Amino acid sequence: MDGTKAKNSVLKIRGLQVAYGGIHAVKGVDIDVKQGELVAIIGANGAGKTTTMRAITNLKDWGGGSIEFFGESTKGVPPHELLRAGLAMVPEGRGIFARMTILENLQMGAYLRKDAEQIQLDTERMFGFFPRLKERATQLAGTLSGGEQQMLAMSRALLSRPKLLLLDEPSMGLSPIMVEKIFEVVRTISAEGMTVLLVEQNARLALQAADRGYVIDSGSVSMSGDANIMLDDPKVRAAYLGE
Repeated sequence: MDGTKAKNSVLKIRGLQVAYGGIHAVKGVDIDVKQGELVAIIGANGAGKTTTMRAITNLKDWGGGSIEFFGESTKGVPPHELLRAGLAMVPEGRGIFARMTILENLQMGAYLRKDAEQIQLDTERMFGFFPRLKERATQLAGTLSGGEQQMLAMSRALLSRPKLLLLDEPSMGLSPIMVEKIFEVVRTISAEGMTVLLVEQNARLALQAADRGYVIDSGSVSMSGDANIMLDDPKVRAAYLGE
């Protein structure tokens, strides 16, 4: 990993615990994300990955432990205030506004911003990443394919100019060509300095793109480290890379 990338702490999670009724979905998770890093979380279905992401954004109440964003506790902070502070998530399932057009969805991503000229430039940049969105700018978002909706959800989040971008299962249900396009953009924004926390079922793609990785297994972190080293770890290869 490029040592210049890991500087200030953006996200610090210690001892996170999340329960659904009597079921402990997350059991004492510790995660760090530094400025400029792309950090991947991998693991099996039901391991607690998405629950962790929802806890970070306070879309899911959490009990024990602590979450700090740039050194400030997020406990009790409403999700919209976290967005205002620079924490944006592309949720599993995309969460686009189906009855709005593509352009209206993108405008919603930038609704906290006042710099109209720069918003326009950023919108054109998203269209550069995903030309299909520009071709369909006035089309209702609910009529888009799954891959196009994922492009839109990513673009909407990026238009908020986040300090930390959370991506929850961006490749889920997409064709291989669409997956590669999504990850091409992920790698591009990471190379430009965007701090990213990525949850992804495609462990190989995630670790190939990431600086560091975490494995969550049954609600706990079972392994963490340099992504390249994890790619070569026999346990990771056997459990998550199909080898």
